[in-house]
Amino acid sequence: MTRPLILVALSLSIIGLLPATAADKKYGPGVTDTEIKLGQTMPYSGPLSSLSRFGRVEAAYLNKINAAGGINGRKVTLISLDDAFSPGKTVQQTRKLVEDDDVLAIVGSVGTPTNLAIAKYLNAKAVPQILVLASTPKLDDPQNLPWTTTFMMPQPVETRIYAEYLLKSKPDAKVAVIYQNDDLGKGNLDGFKAALGSRALSMVVAEAAYDIMDPTVDSQVLVLKASGADTLFHASNARFAAQAIRKAHELRWNVQHVLLSGVSNISTVLRPAGLAAAKGAVSAFWLKTSEDPMWDDDAGMLEYRAFMKEWAPNDDIQESIFPYAAAQMIVEVLKKCGDDLSRENLIRQATNIQGVQLPTFLPGLTINVTPTDRIGWRKARMARFDGSRWVLFDDFAGN
Repeated sequence: MTRPLILVALSLSIIGLLPATAADKKYGPGVTDTEIKLGQTMPYSGPLSSLSRFGRVEAAYLNKINAAGGINGRKVTLISLDDAFSPGKTVQQTRKLVEDDDVLAIVGSVGTPTNLAIAKYLNAKAVPQILVLASTPKLDDPQNLPWTTTFMMPQPVETRIYAEYLLKSKPDAKVAVIYQNDDLGKGNLDGFKAALGSRALSMVVAEAAYDIMDPTVDSQVLVLKASGADTLFHASNARFAAQAIRKAHELRWNVQHVLLSGVSNISTVLRPAGLAAAKGAVSAFWLKTSEDPMWDDDAGMLEYRAFMKEWAPNDDIQESIFPYAAAQMIVEVLKKCGDDLSRENLIRQATNIQGVQLPTFLPGLTINVTPTDRIGWRKARMARFDGSRWVLFDDFAGN
């Protein structure tokens, strides 16, 4: 009996010296030794199809990562389906991704109403819904939605920055608000009023809603101008922000435009509205902008420009820096998972992020996420449009 016992002991000691094997790996659905399968929905059609760039740029960045060997030796497959920005279709497509395509997680999907529509379903099935591009605070709910994280500054945080700016620089402002008639617009309107506090009743003098299927917001702008407001807060998407700025200019309504960060792009909002019409507008920034020459020699911007030229040449370089950052964050979280690519570890890594400085974020701004505090960043720098570019204010706003 002695010899077999010696052989068993020797075998066990050798196993202890070997590198990690398949037995040490933990895989969730959609993961093998060579692949990580992820899913998302995007509005590739419909009234907000311009947002589909998020899907294209995220996919292009993952293709770049795959060409360099993937993540810890595994290629990433991103299945990106069209939901036309319709919550009902988002539910249908997400069920397909989870139940038929067997993806590990839903990542980087766009839209407040669309992501809200699938949050309870994904959390009930313990499927990670991470780094989604939605600003509603309803998705920042670790207790009821433990499998969900976002990758946007939440509405209450961003609108507080604008409210504090107006309270400090223009305390007697008469504010009109144009807002999208869904969770995006209503959430930003509510957050803005809450941040104004007791001053909201006197400062907010008019409100007008629009539906995303409306052809224009001309009639809403006419009503708001008649209120006598001298400030216009846009709780809207890019298309209607551009229309509202242009119409206000046509009406010779010399109003201070306050724009959400998501509708501050020069090429897709301010230029279509008219640069002269947009002059003087203010907004908040946490990302570098490719239009600003101050970043021309910045290493992060040079890397971004090279990526866009090689991997996404048909997408707008000025409009794609946020989806590029979102893709980088997806890769960062997957790398942290190592060989434990279970759904449990993926959400663990997505909710334990400390001091990450993405190359395209403004200097001094880092991402910090914990299981109980999932708001990645709470600060931004205000900027004013001078007619050709955004000029950053000196200090960060927010907390």
